[in-house]
Amino acid sequence: MAGVMLAAPRRKKDELPPVVAAHGDNLALKAAPINPDWIIRGTPLARIGQHSTSTDEASSTAVWDCTAGEFRWFFGWDETVVIQEGEVHVTGEDGSQRLLQAGDIAYFRGGTWATWRVDVYVRKVAFLRKPFPGPLATLYRLRNALRQGKFSAL
Repeated sequence: MAGVMLAAPRRKKDELPPVVAAHGDNLALKAAPINPDWIIRGTPLARIGQHSTSTDEASSTAVWDCTAGEFRWFFGWDETVVIQEGEVHVTGEDGSQRLLQAGDIAYFRGGTWATWRVDVYVRKVAFLRKPFPGPLATLYRLRNALRQGKFSAL
């Protein structure tokens, strides 16, 4: 899903409204085909409707839905989902299994794979965040630790 978000044209900061609000049912959903190599069973049809993208393009929010099928999915970005309708059976790389239903919230770490089995239909709101590169993430964690006084002896 992150690839779809990256394809959106860039906008200048002053062109962006300070608040972006929309009812999820009113977002225009466009075809977002699942990589055919990832499909395990069925013919799942996925669609996506972009809601918003941060000014620095490091995060975005979208609505995504999918019909029945089973497929592997690579999470290139960190992704938190809120299931709005339907359900999905998710199997993580470690073999852990979860049934996500309407109202459930789940987090998928960037750089991981999961298998999704949709028996009928699923609709989710997705909050995507691009992870910092390793060295930058370390500096960020160090800054946070210093702010919290964890290294006060330094």
